[in-house]
Amino acid sequence: MRIRYKKWARPELEASSFYIDNPEEMKGKWKTYFGNNNPIHLELGCGKGQFISELASENLNINYIAIDLVDAMLGLSKRNVEEKYKEKNIEPKNIVLTRFDIERILLMIDKQDKIERIYINFCNPWPKGKHRKKRLTHTRQLEKYKEFLKEDAEIYFKTDDDDLFHSSLIYFEEAGFKIIKKTNDLHSESIFEKNIETEHEKMFSEQGIKIKALIGKRISK
Repeated sequence: MRIRYKKWARPELEASSFYIDNPEEMKGKWKTYFGNNNPIHLELGCGKGQFISELASENLNINYIAIDLVDAMLGLSKRNVEEKYKEKNIEPKNIVLTRFDIERILLMIDKQDKIERIYINFCNPWPKGKHRKKRLTHTRQLEKYKEFLKEDAEIYFKTDDDDLFHSSLIYFEEAGFKIIKKTNDLHSESIFEKNIETEHEKMFSEQGIKIKALIGKRISK
């Protein structure tokens, strides 16, 4: 999603208590950053933050890292987190936002961080063949995630794009993940305990586009 530049975003992020500008410094130290031994979940491409703000504020016993590459998106995400936590009269201590290139994710997370779940919601489908390796569910990306995911960790993936979904089923198999649940119509056949609808999800559903989803589990060799 393209979004207009927002001059307020960078100053607000730098002043935020739950934004980190140099996540490489936290590599292998994320549990120390959060100050507890709670599970750590990761959202790749958090966008405006509607999904992660609701999820994190409902699950205070889990720590969340939300990544995006665009300041304007992260600025909106920061405001959404603040609003959601304020509604519940709690402090956003179990969430951190950070700006980073997901293709270089191994520079900021490693196996010591023991990530237990990844969320990938409506990522860029990169339809052209020469760009498909940029997909967040491509085999080469999944192999990177395996470097820091705990055994039996899961990846939750949602998309509106048919080709991306069916290709991802192959990518997960190639990377040694087990597809434990999948659906071609999430809103008729939910595979999640609770489905938090994202902005894209609502928009596509209103257009009559079915939402595809899967849960992939990292399995030991």
